[in-house]
Amino acid sequence: MGIDRARLTPAVFIDRDGVINHAVVRDGKPYAPDSLEALTLCDGADEALEILRAAGFRTIVATNQPDVGAGRQTRAAVERIHDVLRSRLALDDIRVCYHTDADGCDCRKPKPGMLIAAAEEWGIDLDRSFMVGDRWRDIDAGRAAGCRTVLVGNGYEERAASGFDVRVDSLLDASRWITSRGAEPGRKA
Repeated sequence: MGIDRARLTPAVFIDRDGVINHAVVRDGKPYAPDSLEALTLCDGADEALEILRAAGFRTIVATNQPDVGAGRQTRAAVERIHDVLRSRLALDDIRVCYHTDADGCDCRKPKPGMLIAAAEEWGIDLDRSFMVGDRWRDIDAGRAAGCRTVLVGNGYEERAASGFDVRVDSLLDASRWITSRGAEPGRKA
């Protein structure tokens, strides 16, 4: 028996650092804030998530946090940040990969494991969903999962993202672009 696509919902998967909250940029590379004190939300992030929710999208954070796997950060510190985000923002879920590239897991972006697992759990139609991120890893993960992709910002001093559907300046701009596209089954931007 096949999947009833009419019962599936669209989602917007959102990278955390550099999209929802400001990344800490050192030597042209983005890093996660290491404490609650270092956490600052990007302008309009709260409004963007409300817009997406009102349009019928699930809002799910998909974030790599390799500093935990590398021993530079504690899982408890990351979870404290997530508790604050959950209390302040319209989020359905936060998915985290704590591994480093060397671990070879399926959940670390650019692999689509976090998005696919969330889709299975939440009943998400990936063809009608979006991935919003500020790095090539986010864009590649979204494309591999079958989502449309939105690049936020102008990138960092690392491999450039390619193959995204649109580049915008903020999550708020992304939410407006996404909601202007609708979420009809099979509709691509």
